[in-house]
Amino acid sequence: MGPTPYIPPEKSLPEYTIKAFVLGVVLAIIMGAANAYLGMYAGMTVSASIPAAVISIAILFAFKDRNILENNMVQTAASAGESLAAGIIFTLPALVVLGYYTEFPYYIVTLIAALGGSLGALFTVVLRRAFIVEEKLPYPEGTACAEVLIAGDRGGSRAKPIFYGGIFGGLYKLFGSAGLWSGTVETAKMVGSRVLYIGSDLSAALISVGYIVGLNIAFLVFLGGAIAWFIAIPIYAAKTGNPDGLSAIDLAWTLWSTKIRYMGVGAMVVGGLWSLIKLRNPIMRGIKAGLEVAKRKQSGEAILRTEEDLPLNYVMMLITAFVIPLFLLYFHIIGSIGIAAVMAIILLIVGFLGSSIAGYLAGVVGSSNNPVSGITIMSLLFTAFVLKAFGLSGMEGMAATILVAAVICTAAAIAGDTMQDLATGYIVGATPKRQQVFEIIGTFFAALVMAPVLNLLIQAYGIAGTPTAKENALPAPQAFLMAKVTEGVFTGTLEWTMVYIGAGIAIVLIILDEILAMKGSKFRTPVMPVAVGIYLPLSLGVPILIGGITRHIVSKARGSDEGSPTDPGVLGAAGLIAGEAIMGIIFAALIVADVAPSIGFSSNILGIVFLLGILAWLYMTGKKE
Repeated sequence: MGPTPYIPPEKSLPEYTIKAFVLGVVLAIIMGAANAYLGMYAGMTVSASIPAAVISIAILFAFKDRNILENNMVQTAASAGESLAAGIIFTLPALVVLGYYTEFPYYIVTLIAALGGSLGALFTVVLRRAFIVEEKLPYPEGTACAEVLIAGDRGGSRAKPIFYGGIFGGLYKLFGSAGLWSGTVETAKMVGSRVLYIGSDLSAALISVGYIVGLNIAFLVFLGGAIAWFIAIPIYAAKTGNPDGLSAIDLAWTLWSTKIRYMGVGAMVVGGLWSLIKLRNPIMRGIKAGLEVAKRKQSGEAILRTEEDLPLNYVMMLITAFVIPLFLLYFHIIGSIGIAAVMAIILLIVGFLGSSIAGYLAGVVGSSNNPVSGITIMSLLFTAFVLKAFGLSGMEGMAATILVAAVICTAAAIAGDTMQDLATGYIVGATPKRQQVFEIIGTFFAALVMAPVLNLLIQAYGIAGTPTAKENALPAPQAFLMAKVTEGVFTGTLEWTMVYIGAGIAIVLIILDEILAMKGSKFRTPVMPVAVGIYLPLSLGVPILIGGITRHIVSKARGSDEGSPTDPGVLGAAGLIAGEAIMGIIFAALIVADVAPSIGFSSNILGIVFLLGILAWLYMTGKKE
């Protein structure tokens, strides 16, 4: 049995309300549009769950009949818009990069966004029990969001760590975004023919993620980064040299983004498959439990509302209903029933696999750090080779691959977000099936604005390096990566060596983890955190490690287990994540409005000192009983 929910199962509060529906839909559209721009501009999106929860608490405070489960529904719908934007902007602009489109037909983007995202939400129905109830994955951002909702409901002293953390995290993000210090402190040096790099993001939120997930996971994420940046990059640089005469930092980043990063993809593929093999029993138990709940309900037996997922027969019907229009879309574009059927089968199988991996990783490193683009590359590779084997080639093959990968990417992005929201709901005592429905509602409404936003961005800015480019063209880095990978498969220029090395690393970690399990060790080596560390920049792993070390030190000082839910430092960490996320959304809006503030001088020393102060506060908060 898991922890007792904040709202007990026996108590029923209104969750489906008109004000929750309207507010959730409006926020889903706003968050989706804002993140579509931010993703095209910077290659990343900002998590919307916590900002949406805070906005909901503030607005619904004016109503006497408000409740925490209503606020939870608002953030569930709103966060779908942010995740949907990530899935769309990471993939579909690749069609502009490849020269297939210069602007997007409304029906194509809307169908892929609405149906692909909804499939991701449906895929998680059988994963909820496995990942949240049985495996008890930490879901750092879902936990943080739950703490924000509970603190908003309770008020009083419990809200203080979140309140202060929100102020510190928000101010830190504001000053950093305004240019008082850079987002990353880094240096690199050539030692002979080798390049040595070290760097760290200056991020209170990433430290907080490390604090919440604990030292074991935080160390493994850093270990992945260390393998890539301290071992693989220097060896590769020594082998190939520096023919373009790049600076040490540029050489390190170029080697990582074009070569070494694919080790993470290889590790992710093996780790994802192994995770599903390891979790097959919990997943099957989840399916069996879902069927049993349906039978018990049909027989008139009372079911705890916190155990109710969407009925599996409804899930299967909805999956079928969503796949058929996608099949027809592919047939319309490709003109072959056989190829369209293959594309539909791929998106179902690989979509479920990708959604499972995304749901698992959201539980390990959080939704914001979920490497959806890595999952998408995995699906791109598989899809491209299958379609190539069926005779597609050239632009037709590349476009078909991207159109399938867009559905899978959108499904994976929504799946990670849904699992995070369900983890929040598990803590606060929400009804899972109602959240699952609201996730689909938020996805459908956010999908309606994706095509206009994409076309507006292309018309106003264009994409750098394409015929659409205008002044201040958007880099769209993830879309370029997808286009390059797809082109590499169809032209035979993709380097597979790194993928194979990553797969080999994963196999070694699996063997080591099984040995540690047999010995009953508390320290374990699951593959996925290491794979994420290889795939993401080292600079993200460093603050996560610092957060994990801080949590370990706090636990030693308190004389308690590191996983203790009574640690008030978790509330402080939740506040830091909340503050940075909210300020990230505000700053995204200021960027879109072209009124973002800019500070005249920059000093990374100030940023480091401020961050050390936040760490000291987090330590002192965590030590309190």
